[in-house]
Amino acid sequence: MSFDFTILQWTILILSAMLIGMSKVGVPGVSLIVIPALAMIFGGKPSTGVLLPMLILADIFGVTYYHRHADWKNLIRMFPWALGGLFLGVWIGDIVNEYWFKKIISVLVFLSLGLMLRKRKESLNYPNRWWFAPLMGILGGFATMMGNVAGPVFAIYLLAMDLPKSRFIGTTAWFFLVINFTKFPLQMFVWNNIKVDYILINLLLLPAIGIGAYLGIHLVKRIPEQSYRTFVILITGVSAFLLLL
Repeated sequence: MSFDFTILQWTILILSAMLIGMSKVGVPGVSLIVIPALAMIFGGKPSTGVLLPMLILADIFGVTYYHRHADWKNLIRMFPWALGGLFLGVWIGDIVNEYWFKKIISVLVFLSLGLMLRKRKESLNYPNRWWFAPLMGILGGFATMMGNVAGPVFAIYLLAMDLPKSRFIGTTAWFFLVINFTKFPLQMFVWNNIKVDYILINLLLLPAIGIGAYLGIHLVKRIPEQSYRTFVILITGVSAFLLLL
């Protein structure tokens, strides 16, 4: 591959890297804007091979800053189911229509948001239902393998746990670091859509990812603790709407 991108394409790549960096330090959902942007440059499925190394580099920034704040109890509950969903996504990745898949995911995210908004009623204590973690885990793993759109799904899972802001971000960072490292060999050797050139592009974009992470950290600090849940709900709703588009 030649790195002879146009100025517009380089601008899109740099802005995409910054948004990915922001998304990994507590500004969830903004990374969904990157998916169609990269697809315009590289094409649909090849763009996921460009995006995954970018996500991993940004995950490292997120874990480095929030590594002490992970809620391992909730992570352990979800990991086995998420890995199951991930391998399910690998299996049917070549036969599922990505267009309709994203439509289904967005509808499910909207339905999940509705459940969370109603969660204030004690009779609707979803996190303690036996099916909640398996459902969110399988859906999240499947979504991340098929289209890198698991952010809203995992946000719904953690919103249900009423975690403080720092634990919400730290738990998300660790979850996606593990999941994305697991996806890497699957996409490289099973789907064959991660190339050395894609990794080199991401290394060139590493400063932009770092700048995005820096800006995201300072943005999150300005959001009051009691307002962060509302902020995540709004961003997650907008993300689901973008998936519909």
